[in-house]
Amino acid sequence: MTWREGRVGAWSTNRVFKRSAFALAEVMLGVLIFSIGIIALGRTVSNCVNASALSADDARVRQILANRMIEIETTPGQPDKSKEFKIDTGFGIVKLVQKAAPQEMKEKDGTELTGIIRVTLTANWSRGGSNQSKQIVFYVYRL
Repeated sequence: MTWREGRVGAWSTNRVFKRSAFALAEVMLGVLIFSIGIIALGRTVSNCVNASALSADDARVRQILANRMIEIETTPGQPDKSKEFKIDTGFGIVKLVQKAAPQEMKEKDGTELTGIIRVTLTANWSRGGSNQSKQIVFYVYRL
């Protein structure tokens, strides 16, 4: 073996080592990009699950408010001035607060309208440690 052959062999071995190191760096970069994608996908799924749960809570509370509004509208007599309910939805307690007050209204010509009552229904509940609230205001006519 001549000096030249030995030198070429060393150069060839060094070249193979550099290519292997480059391939390892490519694989590590690929794994890094893949793991960032998986983490982003996991956060996206988590956000979708939270949004779905909030939407379901909102739908339940809207249904509770609508049911109470229909009860007030169809019940003869004056609505209670102040009343509180605690409703167990199976997913937590919803506190429903009802307030009613006479509403003074006038026609364009100045004639006072009587018997109109402004009713405010407020639902309060807790979701994920934060307090949530939804309110509806409507009018009923009673003589």
